[in-house]
This record gives sequence, C-alpha cells and structure tokens, in this order.
Amino acid sequence: MSKRKILVTSALPYANGPIHLGHVLEAVQTDIWVRFQKMRGEQCIYVCADDAHGTAIMLRAENEGITAEQLIANVKADHQSAYDGFLIDFDNYHSTHSDENRHYSETIYKALRANNRIAVRNITQLYDPEKGLFLADRFVKGTCPKCKTDDQYGDNCEACGATYSPNDLINPRSTLSGATPVQRESEHYFFKLPEFTDMLKAWTRSGTLQEQVTNKLSEWLDAGLQEWDISRDAPYFGFEIPDTTGKYFYVWLDAPIGYMASFQQYCDRTGTNFDEYWAPGSDAELYHFIGKDIINFHALFWPAMLSDAGYRTPTAVFAHGFMTVNGKKMSKSRGTFINGHTYLRHLNPEYLRYFLASRLGNGVDDLDLNLDEFVNKINSDLVGKLVNIASRCAGFITRGFDGMLGQQVEASALLAECQAAADDIAQAYEQREYQRGIRQIMLLADKANQFIAEQAPWTLAKANPQDPRVQAICTSGINLFRLLMLYLKPVLPAMAEKAERFLNVPALEWTASTTLLLSHKINNFEPLITRVEQSSIDAMLAEAAADIEKNAQKPAAATVPQAIDSPLGKEPIADEIEYPDFAKVDLRIAMIIEASYVEGADKLLQLTLDLGIGADGKPETRNVFSGIRSAYKPEDLKGRLTVLVANLKPRKMKFGMSEGMVLAAGPGGSDIWLLSPDHGAQPGMRVI
Repeated sequence: MSKRKILVTSALPYANGPIHLGHVLEAVQTDIWVRFQKMRGEQCIYVCADDAHGTAIMLRAENEGITAEQLIANVKADHQSAYDGFLIDFDNYHSTHSDENRHYSETIYKALRANNRIAVRNITQLYDPEKGLFLADRFVKGTCPKCKTDDQYGDNCEACGATYSPNDLINPRSTLSGATPVQRESEHYFFKLPEFTDMLKAWTRSGTLQEQVTNKLSEWLDAGLQEWDISRDAPYFGFEIPDTTGKYFYVWLDAPIGYMASFQQYCDRTGTNFDEYWAPGSDAELYHFIGKDIINFHALFWPAMLSDAGYRTPTAVFAHGFMTVNGKKMSKSRGTFINGHTYLRHLNPEYLRYFLASRLGNGVDDLDLNLDEFVNKINSDLVGKLVNIASRCAGFITRGFDGMLGQQVEASALLAECQAAADDIAQAYEQREYQRGIRQIMLLADKANQFIAEQAPWTLAKANPQDPRVQAICTSGINLFRLLMLYLKPVLPAMAEKAERFLNVPALEWTASTTLLLSHKINNFEPLITRVEQSSIDAMLAEAAADIEKNAQKPAAATVPQAIDSPLGKEPIADEIEYPDFAKVDLRIAMIIEASYVEGADKLLQLTLDLGIGADGKPETRNVFSGIRSAYKPEDLKGRLTVLVANLKPRKMKFGMSEGMVLAAGPGGSDIWLLSPDHGAQPGMRVI
C-alpha cells in the first residue's frame, strides 16, 4: 500500500504577543494527529508560520522604538521557543513577511485580477488626523448608536449586541491618539466573493467541515455574501499591492497564503515537489486545524481564492473551540490568562498534552482546563495507572532475572485484547476523537493493574525471587505497559522516548502492536514522570497574575506621591500586604481636562479629571491635588491620560477636597513621570 501524502497546518499565531495556552491547545491537537500519522508510516508534513503583518504590528514596533522587522523577528524566536517547549514538532516554521509569501500573494492576486474578480471603488472611512492613518474598527470607540452605551468598539456593542459601522458611532474617538476621527475617502480593492456563492455552497456541504460549522456557514451563504475588502492604506506593515502606490494587502489576505509560503520553504530545503500538494487534482491531502473564530477566512475566502487562482482547495478544515480555565474565559483580570512560557517554568509540558488529549473530541465545543481535575487526572492516570505498571514489574525482572524478560506470558488473553485495541485507538486518533482513545487506553491500564494486583508477584518473589511465574507475570506487565505507551506516544513523545530506553527497543511504530517482547533484555527502570504538585499550580497562577500586574504598570512602576522626593532606590520597601489588600485598589484611566497652579503650594497642581460615564449614566469628574508641579506646567497636561486611584477616600486639604490620587514615578524634582496608559486606553477604563 502506498503512503498517504498529507500536508497539515495550524493557524498562524499573530506576531504581536506571546504564545498562550489557547495557542497551545490548537498546536497540541494538530501535533498529536501528525505524530500519529508518522507513526503509521504516512508521509505527513506539518508547517506553520508567524502572522507578521498589520497595523497592530506597526504600532507596537513604533511604541517600542524598533523596526517592525526587528519586532517580528523577536516575537518569532519567542513563539518557536514556546512551541518547542510543548514538544510541537513542526517540519517547517516560517513568517508571512517572507519572499515566498510575497510571491504567492502577488501570484494569487494577479490571477484573481485577470479573472475580473477584483473590484475597485472609493469608500469613506474614519481617519485619525493626529496619527495620520485610517482607523480599523478596533481602533475606534464611542457611544453605541442603538443603546447609547459609551466606550464601545467601532463594529459592535458589547452591551446590547448591535452591529454597525464605525461611522455610526456617537462621539467617536481614536483609541490611538484620543483625537476625534474625521471622514475621509479612499480607493479600496475588493474580492468579489458573492460570485463564488454556488461554489462555496457545494464545497462547504461536501464533508470538508464539521456539521456545526457547515450549518453556520449555510446561514451566511443563504443570507448573501458581501464583497471582501482586501486592501489597506499606508502607513501599513505588509506587502504593497502590485501596480499601486500606498495600497497594501489586508493582513487576512496574505495570512492563509502563509501556509503555501512555509511549505515552499520546506520544499526548497528538502527537494519536495510543491505542485504535488497544491495543484488542482492533487492526490495529496490538505488539512487546516483552526479555531472556530476564524472559520469564515478559511472556509469562505480561502477556498474561493484558491479555486479561482488555479490551486486545489483543502481536503478538510478542522475547527476547535476555545479554552477556558476553571470554567471561565481566559482572563487577564482573573489571572487565568496563562502564557506558554509561564506554564513551562512550573509544569511538565506533557501534563498539559495529556490533559488536553483526554478532553478533546472532533467537535467545536470549548474545552475547560479545570486545574483541580488537571492535577487529579495526571496523578491518577499517568502516575497511578500507566507508570505504576512498569514500576511494579521492572524491579522483579532486574533483580531476579538479570533484566531478561521470559519466553512465556501469564496474561495472554489480556495481551491479545490490548493488541486488538490498536485499530480502534488508531481510528480515534484519525478522527480526532482523542478523548475516546484515551478512555480506551486507560480502561486497558485498569485491567493491567488489576491483573498484576491479583497475581501479586511480590508474594511469589518473596518465597523465590527466581520463580518462573514471577518472570511470566512481570513479562506480561512489561508488555502491557509497552503497548499502552505505544498508543500514547503521539500524546507523550518525551515520555515514550524514556520508555523506549527502559525497554531497550528502537523508536516505537504503530505496527509494533502486533508483536510482544519475549526473551528480551530490558534496562534498569528510571522514573518516567512525577506527580503534579499543587504548589506548582499555585506558583504558575501567581506568576500569571504578576505578569498581568507588571504589564498594567507600564511604562513605569507606580509610587505614591509621598515617595516622589525620596532618592531613587533609597526608600525602604513598605510592610508586605496580602493580595486581597491590593485587589481593593481601583485603578482607572482618567483624562486631565483642566490643570492649574495652587496658590500657596510650592509642589501642588490642581487637576480636574474626566473618568468617562459614571454608574449613574452621567459624566464623572474628579478634583485632585497632585505633587507634580516641579515637573509639569499646567498647559502641558490638558488632554493627557493618566492613572487614578479612584477609590481612595477623599481627603480634605486647606486648598480644597482631593478626590483621589494620580500615579507617578521618579526620584523627584523635574524627574517625575505620570503613568501614561498604552494606546487604546479611554477615560473610565479599569487598569488590571
């Protein structure tokens, strides 16, 4: 039988932040499937890349004072390090900011243009006159035109669920500069997606998608598709559209093309034929693993572009749900937004790989990382069941039989049952029903432990360490462990490698399930995995919370006004407080709308602060006296954002009532810096 040719991708992480556990969920799901295929002897190639274009990349690089190219290089290295830590075995990892991606983006665009699939027309957008750029929906906030809730993004209202155009917002403002946007016309390029409605109806209903996804896309297709805006105006970090000036491909046009680009780099390195995988009529299989939130890009825009540009469409697109932590959405405010490197500093990556596999099905339901269940699952299944089989038997073989397994087994029926399970477990992996496969493996592990307990080789060995029955029982146990470890190898590759050294066997392939180890010498048993300790979980969560607090304090650490005049680094640390004490502090973004000198006070400025809309639905302002006069002139502060301790009890001073405290840092004198929030902050927003 000839090998299957399979190309697999997972969604490209955006080069504007670290890998978090949501990314890890998808990468682990994909990696398990790929490792299984390779164990079966299939020709399976796994490629991915960083999604490296867009306004957000440009703005972050500008904020950090580096080039966009340097930023994406730094982030790519960090991403690859995190993925390596979780044992994700990419065959190639690239970047969308590459020569290969530019080539395929331009090639596909030119093919679409030649086929009259590109429309060009002027549109009106909101423009930031201070920042000098057109504003994407997420960079505009204002009052919802439907329910009148303030501080809503430019495309939908989180309060009432309404969708609208940024032009419909009441009192819109740029989250980048705080300026009031103006409407400006610009020429844009559109992909004529509605012309592919019939093709997409057929493709999405042909078994390429999960049923839930097909049903959702059917609603969109039946409601009517809209032309897709594929251009963005300068300034923008990306690829300039051929034969234009100052027009760039929208990041979501060249992001999926990044799969092709990464594969091309792999082909150039290995001599693989690109067209064998991407040409129309190819007998290769092409699979995309993605999150359910980006299904429209992968199951509507992507197959339509590919088919019209002369490439094959995906064999299937596999969508998964989101990850929650302890039943809640991953949240920075709750300290449950856990980055990959944070996890890896405290816990074994295979703990998470196994837990995710034990919960993953082939649907789009969300997956909850319940940390109590996580601890119990690892300690019960991997330590208490799987490793226990080997550890209970290995010592008797080593001490009584010089490490030599016997010629006979005691549990022939159980071993036959375990061997026969290979096909069902393989089918579970193939269909991405990992949960079902893990459940079957652990049922067999229970039977193996029950067999060993019933046979009690320790009792026999006590009377005669070289009793042939001891050798037969423990040979059975070691073989049961070997089969279970083989079945778990796609999930636990590092643990499997340790097991292979202990068993003294070559790398386990799936066909190894048909044989047993008899009259075979094994090596001394070494611990394969340790228990999860609650202290490690607590330390991970504490670090996650600390990371969030650290980011909230950028660009400088806050100090109270009384410490401003102290020499830098000389002020002793105050007495420790508990986290609940800190959590009582309500930090809010505030805009300074008035500032003035305070007569009779050498250090104070009087500030009038705008906190946005209060709980009563009315604008909320505060009067605050702040000891920053030596560093700021009143006229330089108007319109500036800062951070306010909003729930500080008002303090009566001889100059008037001070209703809070603005945060600043520095050694004093002219070196005092108000804490200024990052781009996107608005008055009234809470700092977390």
